[in-house]
Amino acid sequence: MNKIGIYIHIPFCKSKCPYCDFYSLNSDCNLQKIYVEQVKKEIKSYQNVSADTIYIGGGTPSTVDGKEIADVINTAKKQFSFNDGEITVEVNPSSCTKDFLENIICSGVNRISIGVQSINDNERKTLGRKSDANEILNAIRLIRSYSIDNISLDVMLGIPNQTKDSLKNTLDFCIESGVKHISAYILKIEENTFFFRNQQKYNFPDEDATAQLYEFCCQYLNENGFLQYEISNFSLPGFESKHNLKYWNCEEYLGFGPSAHSFFNKKRFYHINDINSYLENPNVTVDDGDGGDFEEYSMLRLRLSKGLVEEEVLRDFNFKIPEEMKKRAEKFVENNLVVTDEKGIRLTSKGFLVSNYIISNII
Repeated sequence: MNKIGIYIHIPFCKSKCPYCDFYSLNSDCNLQKIYVEQVKKEIKSYQNVSADTIYIGGGTPSTVDGKEIADVINTAKKQFSFNDGEITVEVNPSSCTKDFLENIICSGVNRISIGVQSINDNERKTLGRKSDANEILNAIRLIRSYSIDNISLDVMLGIPNQTKDSLKNTLDFCIESGVKHISAYILKIEENTFFFRNQQKYNFPDEDATAQLYEFCCQYLNENGFLQYEISNFSLPGFESKHNLKYWNCEEYLGFGPSAHSFFNKKRFYHINDINSYLENPNVTVDDGDGGDFEEYSMLRLRLSKGLVEEEVLRDFNFKIPEEMKKRAEKFVENNLVVTDEKGIRLTSKGFLVSNYIISNII
């Protein structure tokens, strides 16, 4: 059996950012301890499963006691025969303390993802971010002092009043900080957010301006050695996120905690966004249907810069990329949105901007 990925959701934050639609809530230490015990209970319900990636996301995992996070990681490592692999924890600069790092690193954490979003003070204030550039840089230095060099920074495109110059300022900071991975997400105004309820108060870049920011970001990062391997992800060679690649390669994973999704034994299922329900019974999930067929595989793989690879399709499905799919893809070649050749089908950076439309048409 192939080794799977493990995602563990930590749904606690000190405050809610105006753009955030992830499931999170404020809590006290007692609730966090109770929650950790329930996550461990759910983890222990699985038998004879091996994993080689663990990802602790949120919420803000670094707002929880590092000992609690380490306890969850150690439980997962033992239950899923985790001997060697990638263990990532998300942190915010303001809560990335020496005590927190010392505890999680003892559990084998070897990759840290930091939520930066922007390095510009006016943009950070709009996004509800508490720390400044110096605090972010100090967090990176502190992480490195514990011999963790595999660091990823999240940045955001389409922030109110964002310009090419302000984005370049953020990207320059990320590049010069020496990190190995950068995720660049286009801001989406989700319905259940402060930004959605107050759109008229903010000067959001329009679609054309956001597209220009994205294209600049892709080109600038590539020029500085960060290769785009997925719509929103860039890394130095060899530092791609092994855990996230499981999602895009249609490999199996288990998600623990409210709102967490799983793809396991060719079935998709998830926990509802309700911590009380989870605390009552952490093993209750909602069936989300079958997964892993060629259509789903194609949809996920076309998010990657390598796209649908002919020899890999043949290996995994015992047939080649269907000719009708290639013909549909060729319609987008002239406008430099898609590349089709003997290797397969893949979207360009320009094509990634309208990926949902292109992928749905190709499939």
